[in-house]
Amino acid sequence: RVIVPNEGGMNVMSVSLLRLRSGEIALFYLLKNSERDCRPVMRVSKDEGEIWGEPVTCVTDEVGYYVLNNDRAIQLKSGRLVLPLCLHWPAGQAKADWQGTLMCYLSDDNGKTWRRGKTAQKTFDAAGRRATTQEPGVVELKDGRVMMFIRASGGCQYLAWSSDGGDTWSAPVPSEIKSPVSPASIKRLPSTGDLLLVWNNHDNIPDSLKNKRVPLSTAISKDDGKTWQCVKVLEGNPKGWYCYIAIHPVGDSVLLGYCAMSGLAHSRVTRVPVAWIYGEQPDICLQGFFND
Repeated sequence: RVIVPNEGGMNVMSVSLLRLRSGEIALFYLLKNSERDCRPVMRVSKDEGEIWGEPVTCVTDEVGYYVLNNDRAIQLKSGRLVLPLCLHWPAGQAKADWQGTLMCYLSDDNGKTWRRGKTAQKTFDAAGRRATTQEPGVVELKDGRVMMFIRASGGCQYLAWSSDGGDTWSAPVPSEIKSPVSPASIKRLPSTGDLLLVWNNHDNIPDSLKNKRVPLSTAISKDDGKTWQCVKVLEGNPKGWYCYIAIHPVGDSVLLGYCAMSGLAHSRVTRVPVAWIYGEQPDICLQGFFND
C-alpha cells in the first residue's frame, strides 16, 4: 500500500511516525524537490493510519536542503513537537555545506504551525576548526532538558543540551560514544525508564573496521546519557553496513528497523528482548563480530 506517492520533484524519504498525545498519529517525511529544496512535511491520521490529512510544510521561512533523519521527531511532555534538522544548502548559497548547520523546528499547536528555534549553529572542535555535524536526533531527559545527539567527524557522537524545550542550545561537544561518521539513535525504554542507545560502536575497533558502519551495538544509560553500560553486539558481520535505526518499544521487547548489509537498498526489522539488552538473556548476536 502506498501511503504517500512521490509528490516531490525528486523523492520522498526519511520517514518518522509519532504517536501524538492527542492519540493521533503524525507522519513526517522529507519532500525533496531538488538538490537545493528538501524540507520536512507532516501529515496526521485520526484513524490509525487508514486516512492521512493534507501535508503541512514544517519549514516555510527559508527554502534550502534540510535533513531530518528517519524516526527523529519527538513530542515533549509539554506537548511541543521538536524536529532536529541540519541545513546543508541555505538559500542564496552557491554550493552545499555538508558540514552542516544544526537547528530545531518547533510546534506548540500539534503541528499546525512551525517556527525555527533561536539557535542555528555550526560546530567547531577544541582547536577552533570546523567540525562536521549532521543528522541530529533529540531525546527528552528526566530533568526536563532535551539532549541532542549528532553524527559527527572526529570518531564520536557529539552532544548538545537545551533547557528551554529545544529553542536554544549549548555548543555541541564530543562525547564518549565512539563511532564512525554514522548516525546513532536514542530512545527511552518505557519498561525501565532508562535510555537505549543503538549505534556503530567503535570503542577499541579493529583497524580493518575503522570508518565502517559495523558493528550494530546496543547500550543502556541509567543516568540520562552521562554514562553507558550493558554494551552488546546485535549485528557484527564485518561486511555489514548497519545504520539509520528506528526504535519502537513493544512490551518486553524492542523493535529495531535499520539498513543492513547493502547500503540503503536493504533493511531489516529485528525484535530484541529488553532482558537481552540488559544482559539477562544469552547472546543473540545475529552475526558474530569476529566470526567471519
